[in-house]
Amino acid sequence: MRTDIVRLYRVVHSWVGIVSGLILFIAFYAGALTMFKEPLAAWVTPPRAAENLIPLDRGGELVSRLLALRPEAAKDFSLILEPGHGQAGALRLEWRLDREDTAVWTAAMSHDGRLDIRQEEPSAVAQLVDDVHRTAILPGDLETGTVITGIASALYGVALVSGVIILIPSLVKDFFALRLANSAKRLWLDVHNLLGIISVPFHIVIALSAVVFGLHDYFYDSLDEVVYGGRMQKVIAVADPPPRPVSRGPYLSPADLLAKTAAVEPGLIPSSLHYQRLGTPGAVVRVWGDDPRYLVRRHGFLALDPATGNVVSTEYLPGHQGNWGATVSAFFALHFGSFGGDLVRWSYFLMGLAGAFLFYSGNLLWVEARRRTERRASGPVTQTRAVTLMAAATVGVSLGAVAGLSATIAAGRWLSALESINTGHLVIYYAVFLGACAWAFWRGAGRAGYELLWLAAGATAAIPATSLLGFVIPGLWVSGAGLGVDAVALMGAGAFALMARAAARRAEDGPADSVWSARREHGTVTAAQPQAAE
Repeated sequence: MRTDIVRLYRVVHSWVGIVSGLILFIAFYAGALTMFKEPLAAWVTPPRAAENLIPLDRGGELVSRLLALRPEAAKDFSLILEPGHGQAGALRLEWRLDREDTAVWTAAMSHDGRLDIRQEEPSAVAQLVDDVHRTAILPGDLETGTVITGIASALYGVALVSGVIILIPSLVKDFFALRLANSAKRLWLDVHNLLGIISVPFHIVIALSAVVFGLHDYFYDSLDEVVYGGRMQKVIAVADPPPRPVSRGPYLSPADLLAKTAAVEPGLIPSSLHYQRLGTPGAVVRVWGDDPRYLVRRHGFLALDPATGNVVSTEYLPGHQGNWGATVSAFFALHFGSFGGDLVRWSYFLMGLAGAFLFYSGNLLWVEARRRTERRASGPVTQTRAVTLMAAATVGVSLGAVAGLSATIAAGRWLSALESINTGHLVIYYAVFLGACAWAFWRGAGRAGYELLWLAAGATAAIPATSLLGFVIPGLWVSGAGLGVDAVALMGAGAFALMARAAARRAEDGPADSVWSARREHGTVTAAQPQAAE
């Protein structure tokens, strides 16, 4: 391939990566954590008392008594099937007054028939991690943030293609090459290239699906104008089925509805029954569940008539979807990793972390490339303000997001006594994230690099430390459901600590003309200074 073409793509790859790299680092790191949203939610949730759960065969009684006392709940409520209670199952009932309500109402029935209704605000830390993944928590609402990450994902696709083209001429020679003895920069470059090449299929899937998720409204608008001539909504309305007769009850029991579901698809493992619009022509119950045999969205469901058990829709039921629905579901599944069980989930987790490293290392390589360019000019190495600021932004934004996410997860159990727990989660995340950014610009990239890594290590270690304190501090608790989260956080804290030690050594002993040196953060150093430790 011609040298000038490779050089052009190298420039495109560098600048596209610089423009979008920090947003994508946050999106990938938080995206890796979303692979374990349910364990994260379980970690911050107090253990539920077994006496608040009723067996499956009393579910119909619970629903009837709730609707008699709280008819407003008929609009939208869920029966959650708690795992780990045997084949007979165990239920809890919850509902919200509207979709934006952060507080949830719960109804529990004791064994002697007493109904206990209460309101509580569960921790939404798992949702916060997902929001960070989707929007990088940029200023503005969720929709705006999603559009911005969608644009960043489109740039990510450009960086992906240009990166592959750059590597083609030297692919055979450099693939799997880790030149430990040459220089730190060469090692970073080799690791960057290796991770980029072996994970190309994963990145192609993520880039394409993220662009669709982030910019789908614009795609629909274009489709409406180009294909339907502004009549897409009318076409969809015509295609909708006519309203069904009113289902005013009596309604089938949850056990009967689950039996109807098993008759349609015995492979679906149900997790909840979501009732909507009871007493209206649109009454429906969605039996949500998982079926590891198929590519689906995070979960699938079968829609039933709650009075007769007749099937209303199988459009979202794994194995029963039409071609269009199955294609869309496969797209979601490939992005979310919601197939193949724990093996795929762990693979996505590790590839998500590797993706975050790609963007972090890309920024570091860009910064180091400026120094090499200066040295080739045979003059003193001058770190420009732009390079200095980019280096500080790289460590501040990236490590601030890591420390902020760990800190707000660790705080979940400490905040459980507050009335507005989710406001506390946001305050902690933003305080740590913005504080880390400010610290990086104040201290400079060299010092802040290892100091913020120690902060990330400490914040991550606070997760298992909180679990240990649950043995001795009233109000905290120890939960077997959170042991996996504790173990992973402990390993993550250890990894951050090792990286902090390595970064500190480089800051103290590395080339003094580097922005990663703690011996100087600004100014000019002659190119004749020793570079052996570079």
